[in-house]
This record gives sequence, structure tokens and C-alpha cells, in this order.
Amino acid sequence: MTEYRIISLNIGKPKTLIAGEKEIVSGVGKTSVDRAFLTKDGFLDDGVQQTKYHGGPDRAVLVYCFDHYEKWRNEFGKDLVLPGFGENITVAGLSEDLVHIGDVYQLGDAVIEITQSRIPCDTLSKYNKEQTLLSRLVQTGFTGYLARVRKEGWVEQDSTLIRISRNPNSVSVLYSNEIYFHDKHNIEGMKKLLDIEELAAAWKKKIKNRYDNLVS
Repeated sequence: MTEYRIISLNIGKPKTLIAGEKEIVSGVGKTSVDRAFLTKDGFLDDGVQQTKYHGGPDRAVLVYCFDHYEKWRNEFGKDLVLPGFGENITVAGLSEDLVHIGDVYQLGDAVIEITQSRIPCDTLSKYNKEQTLLSRLVQTGFTGYLARVRKEGWVEQDSTLIRISRNPNSVSVLYSNEIYFHDKHNIEGMKKLLDIEELAAAWKKKIKNRYDNLVS
């Protein structure tokens, strides 16, 4: 059983950030902590500003793969501040191609279930001061992923992610990104996503609307 090490455990309420000459209110600028309690609605003392794409019980936890930081460092020629993507969990080795929708993971005392890919926004480009970052996240599919909480509990900085179960009919987060962002006329791919019971309701609605428009 593979254990994936947490590099950083991050929480923080939305705050005002300076982006160029503008001020924006965002939950991206989180702070690394030693310990945090995870509830069905997310970590205590954590929050998001925009709930359209994340937040709520279906999208209570945001995870980002630490390995991608090296890619972005090589591409942009600088280190991005960690956590640079508003993630609660920065984890080593658990990238979007390895994680499937519906995967259930032990996370410290808590248990989480992967529900969808993260839909990035341009705040990430502004926060990291890289204009093309948003488009590169979409192009690569290295967006991070979201989870609901099946069991509440404490999470420590030195906790690990351990996969407990997988829906045999699920697909990877990377595959879901390909269908959602790029291969928008792939009816079979959409059917695969719609058949995944654990898929977040918001994503299911978007995919269902797109599917219905194509087959009608």
C-alpha cells in the first residue's frame, strides 16, 4: 500500500492580495500549519472567496501535486511560492494521472473521496505573477483535484495520503480534464464521467448539459 507524503498542510481565510496595480480578495494565499481539523465543509479556519468552482461539501478539500512545482520552476525560471495554487494539501507523487474520480484516501484521521478536477481561474496567474500560468494549467491538465469528506478528523503536517478504495469504472482526473477542457465532443468520454456516481454534482450537471446538447 503506497503512502503519499504531505509536503505542506495549508489553511487560510480569504484575504486581500495585490495583483499588479489591483487588489483582489482570494483564498489562494494560504498558510502552512502543523495541524488542522477537517470537517465535511472543509478545514476549520479555511475558506474560499469564489464558490462557483470550489467550496461546499462536494469540493471541501483541494489537493495539488508537489512534483508539478519543479515543472513550473523549469518552465518559468523561478520558484513558485508554496502553496501557490490555493491548495489545502500539497502532496508528493500523487499527480492527476494517478488519481481517479471516486478514489477514497485516508488522510490523517480523516477520510476523503475525490470528486472532480479543480477548475483553475486567472487569480492563480495573478498570485504567481505569471500571465500564462492559467492557460498552461489547462493545457497540461495539472490543475489539482477536489474531494469531499467522508470522515472528519485531525490532519497533521506529517500525515500521509493512503488510497483505501477505487471505483473500477472510474477514470483519472487527467482524463476528466481532457474531456472537460479539450475533447468537448467526446460523447463516450462524457458517458464515462456521467456513470461515475462519486462525481461532484456541479461537474455532473455541466457534463450532462453538454452531452444533452450533443445528442439532441
